[in-house]
Amino acid sequence: MSLTFHWFLPTNGDSRHVVGGGHGTPATSFGRDRPPTIAYLSQIARAAEDLGFVGALTPTGAWCEDAWLTTAMISQQTERLKFLVAFRPGFVSPTLAAQMASTFQRQSGGRLLLNVVTGGEGQEQRGYGDFLDKDDRYRRTGEFLEIVRELWDGKTVDLHGEHLRVEKARLTRVPDPVPEVYFGGSSTVAGEIAARHADVYLTWGEPPAQVAEKIAWIRGLAAGQGRTLRFGIRLHVITRDTAEQAWAEARRLLDGFDPETVRAVQTGLARSESEGQRRMLALHGGSRDDLEIAPNLWAGIGLVRGGAGTALVGSHDDVAERIVEYHRLGIDEFVLSGYPHLEEAYWFGEGVLPRLGARGLWTHPVRQETDATSQIPFGG
Repeated sequence: MSLTFHWFLPTNGDSRHVVGGGHGTPATSFGRDRPPTIAYLSQIARAAEDLGFVGALTPTGAWCEDAWLTTAMISQQTERLKFLVAFRPGFVSPTLAAQMASTFQRQSGGRLLLNVVTGGEGQEQRGYGDFLDKDDRYRRTGEFLEIVRELWDGKTVDLHGEHLRVEKARLTRVPDPVPEVYFGGSSTVAGEIAARHADVYLTWGEPPAQVAEKIAWIRGLAAGQGRTLRFGIRLHVITRDTAEQAWAEARRLLDGFDPETVRAVQTGLARSESEGQRRMLALHGGSRDDLEIAPNLWAGIGLVRGGAGTALVGSHDDVAERIVEYHRLGIDEFVLSGYPHLEEAYWFGEGVLPRLGARGLWTHPVRQETDATSQIPFGG
């Protein structure tokens, strides 16, 4: 099968340095050289579209621009690219969210994907008026998705749940196609919700052995619900013509991390309620040493950024081989990013994707005919 690749829209700003933020930490002030204007984000989106990425993830939280509004505007500047919109179900009613998704599908030509983010940081949630604890937030997410999916099926919904209640809820127009739901989470309750409601389960970029364990866990839970899920992984990338060039770039980024900023970010992330964030922190332990935690998997990004904190680093062949390794575990979708996001999209799109195409693992969504770029032999 053809692997699916998504890029990332940095709605918290972009730079030739790592721009931090997320999971209760503010966006780091250093290196935010490119504000997240519609003009710049559209430039990234058009590049991703041309290179063959299927979609682009847009984050959610107090540290970035609103994902719904931003992607609605950028969708008018692109033709094919889908938008993996991250949103938190506790902040809007399920009926309104179902209606928003339906409208987005009609106005964009069916280019909406939904990344449901329950919210792992209580302090940030309370800032939005949400005072549930973490497990209750996940249970509310389950009720939310139950309502939304029935509305998308054209049903009239009555639900008196533990956290949500609707009566005779109904959409005048259902979305076509129904948006796919992407969902992540490493806690027990998160796995249960994913098994019941997700189309694609997303994991952050942990070493292959840990990813294999997580896939087996979710696959077993889904089977118990009579369901089959697809699996995706969220990673950064630093890919160059040679491994030496790629690792030199990783060292340049690391050298730009101010020690005081690292300490402040790590202190903030240590308070996180997210099991996934705890697993990310455990990969580097706050240390700059021994950051290659598996072949070509570098944990340096997580020193200054919450959430996804690992990057694939190496030559185009190295990175392609690591993608194949994750694919063999069961990963079919890759949500990627790199600094700066415009230039790194080209490094990956022109360097790695053709190599995967030569192995029959990737096809450009539009340019499916053979051209010169698809003739690069793997290992060449």
